[in-house]
Amino acid sequence: MRKDYGITMSNDNVKTPEQEQPELTAEEISEQRQIRRDKLQELRAMGRDPFVQETYDVTAHSKDIKDNYDAMEDQEVAVAGRIMSKRIMGKAAFFDIQDKQGRIQCYVKRDDIGTEEYTVFKTYDIGDLVGLKGIVFKTKTDEISIHVQELTLQAKSLQVLPDKWSGLVDTDLRYRQRYVDLIVNSDVRDTFLKRAKVVSTIRRVLEDDYGFLEVETPVLQTIAGGANARPFNTHHNALDFDLHLRISLELPLKRLIVGGLDRVYELGKVFRNEGMDKNHSPEFTSMECYMAYGNQESMMDLMEQIVYKCAMEVNGSPIISYEGKTFDVTPPWNKIDMTESVIKVTGIPFDKIEDDAEARERAIAYGMEAEEVSNWTRGKIIAEMFDEYCEDIPGLLDGPVFLTGHPVEVSPLAKKDPKDPRITRRFEAYINGWELSNAFSELNDPIDQYERFAEQQRELDLGLDDEAHPMDMDFVNALEVGMPPTGGLGIGVDRLVMLLTDSSTIRDVQLFPVMKPLGKGCSSEEKAERKLDLSKVKVEPLFEEFVDFDTFSKSDFRVVKVLACEEVPKSKKLLKFTLNDGSGKTRTILSGIKETYSAEELVGKTLVAITNLPPRKMMGLESCGMLLSAICDYDGEEILNLVMLDDSIPAGSKLY
Repeated sequence: MRKDYGITMSNDNVKTPEQEQPELTAEEISEQRQIRRDKLQELRAMGRDPFVQETYDVTAHSKDIKDNYDAMEDQEVAVAGRIMSKRIMGKAAFFDIQDKQGRIQCYVKRDDIGTEEYTVFKTYDIGDLVGLKGIVFKTKTDEISIHVQELTLQAKSLQVLPDKWSGLVDTDLRYRQRYVDLIVNSDVRDTFLKRAKVVSTIRRVLEDDYGFLEVETPVLQTIAGGANARPFNTHHNALDFDLHLRISLELPLKRLIVGGLDRVYELGKVFRNEGMDKNHSPEFTSMECYMAYGNQESMMDLMEQIVYKCAMEVNGSPIISYEGKTFDVTPPWNKIDMTESVIKVTGIPFDKIEDDAEARERAIAYGMEAEEVSNWTRGKIIAEMFDEYCEDIPGLLDGPVFLTGHPVEVSPLAKKDPKDPRITRRFEAYINGWELSNAFSELNDPIDQYERFAEQQRELDLGLDDEAHPMDMDFVNALEVGMPPTGGLGIGVDRLVMLLTDSSTIRDVQLFPVMKPLGKGCSSEEKAERKLDLSKVKVEPLFEEFVDFDTFSKSDFRVVKVLACEEVPKSKKLLKFTLNDGSGKTRTILSGIKETYSAEELVGKTLVAITNLPPRKMMGLESCGMLLSAICDYDGEEILNLVMLDDSIPAGSKLY
């Protein structure tokens, strides 16, 4: 029989969370932090130092108690967690604690724990960590709760947590202080719980369904191979030679295939020294697997199964919802051909063109820049024109869809198609226009591989492509030993998690994304200390024509935070900004400041934008607004500076 504790809450004597923890100014927060330190000193003087605690025997968690209330009613439990709210009502109090599963209400009376203990409890702050023993019950309002019999402070919080209602909303601060973000934003915790499910599902499919073996390969490599990308470089002092952080997992795994480990995979961090945007990070998680006696079709089947089972595990459905769009990942997926797509969009009959010079001529006539195209082959042109003119076509790569028919020139590690040696047995999997995976029927001909590496090395040496694949003679030697026909698949885990959790940027699914250290200058050393001779500065004269206030007020000036910034391909001037404008949705603005700033140095900055300008197309991309810049003439040179504000100003603030 349920015991009636006779506990209810009156609106007259219970503090609301807003009353309990109002939004504080910076000065008030500093004062509150000092008060907390004073409380700690008082506890220590009483012989109650919370930091001497080493362990607490937890027997239950919040969600388990709620889900199994019928079995646990009137049972004693021991729980531990963080105080998230506290309502004092004279000789009794309610407080909520948060553990790894969620929150649960607790009820404590002075008569149950003693006057001294209750007096100390009343000094506890939001954020303090406690352990408690008590009886599971329901209040008169049917709130599952714990009636506290014993309470101990496990750790004192010396910081002031963001309040429950506004939470931690500053995007930059959320990423820098993920530990606070996880405490106050339940949806963030849910995202990373789902990420863990994705990773475990990938492992389960590979190992249980397909018999793969998980392995670990070096992060530090003498040759950064397996992809076309710029590596991060370092130096080993003791041995005095240069090393690179890996840009791919591919080549060591293939060496294991040569060694007789027929099915291997690795889930690990990969590093590429490139720009940052909502889909790219210099550090990301990749899964690569290799299957002896598999091929392109084997990898298509595996890709379909991984994504399908991840969707079912995370969301209970094969339908992925992302920013209002839906994608059914139920196998089988559609396929499209790269060359056919370019022919359809441009009208250029690349299927009939064999000569590189003719391909260059037709591409320039269509609008490609002659200087860039001058050294490209037919295959390289097809790949670049697909990127330029096809990728952004609405619906083409919404998917899920496999893009096939990649030219040999951009696929140095894939087998040639025996039906058409100009292309390779390769596919990329797309959903929502994003490349989620890259896969091959792997090249195992050592002579062909050497020749392709040699061509890539030539492009590196001539400065034609600073991301070209370097020569790796040891890998060629491995192929000469003999590698069986092999299928290989690489998946960008972060992007997959973004889709499955409806996250707008890759930083939302990385626990600790790469951030520029606070207090660091945003520009290079050469620019940082630039001194201007003001006598050489010329500015435009002030407008003599007056503008009425009504006209001026029509421009909506807003504070924006830079979430991501990247170079616009093929453009010498444009940077693409992904911005937080305070609306809850990201905003894209293109700005011609590439010659003045690097993309990386602007991430995290606070800028000003006009947000109610009509969208305009620039380099095939839509720009929704304009960033404010200051410009002047300095000794005949035009100097441009973005208008930057104090980072403490919230995104979305309106300028008057």
